Amino acid sequence: MGNGRISSFEDLTAWQRSQDLAVSIYTLTKQFPAEEKFALTNQLRRAASSISANIAEGFGRRGIKEKIQFYAIAYGSLLEVKNFMYLSHKLNYLDDELKRDCLLEITTCQKLINALIKSINAKI
Repeated sequence: MGNGRISSFEDLTAWQRSQDLAVSIYTLTKQFPAEEKFALTNQLRRAASSISANIAEGFGRRGIKEKIQFYAIAYGSLLEVKNFMYLSHKLNYLDDELKRDCLLEITTCQKLINALIKSINAKI
């Protein structure tokens, strides 16, 4: 791994950071009201965990179009999380600082997934 080559999905920074984001989402949703357990909390957690899962699945695909499709799905899940962050803030489940921190993590993941898609597109 010291040679900079990517040999598994675990080597992808986009996957690593999306895992970190999912952990952050799981942690912060523990503070949400109990009545949100099967609603917003569940939606947020599922979307957050879907990001890294789709990056991993895309990495395992042989075809370039398939890879891009899974990375695009990961990006869509990321935007779903972003949407729910805004909603959580409007519902006063997140303060300004938590929202800002989470949006920074999301922006980092957006850039990494975009770079991943761009690197795959360059191979076409």
